[in-house]
Amino acid sequence: MTGLAPVSRDSGAMRGRRMIAGGRRALRHVLFQAALAAACHNPALRPIARRLKEKGKPHKLVIIAIARRLVTIANAVLKSGTAWQHRACP
Repeated sequence: MTGLAPVSRDSGAMRGRRMIAGGRRALRHVLFQAALAAACHNPALRPIARRLKEKGKPHKLVIIAIARRLVTIANAVLKSGTAWQHRACP
């Protein structure tokens, strides 16, 4: 629904391209822009983005991973009905 589901183009033994497609294009673009900001400025998501970059992941993959985290957080907030608060692990 949000357009962040991975799609693989595999056929038999051939490994095709992986990409993010399907879903609502406008929502995917909004989430991508929000993830760009969150990867730089959100204290909860910045370490995740930094860790993925240090592993050598491509920039777009890092941003999509952050976008998926944002969707998960938004879903949890809507489901619980409470405001989101970052709690660092001890």
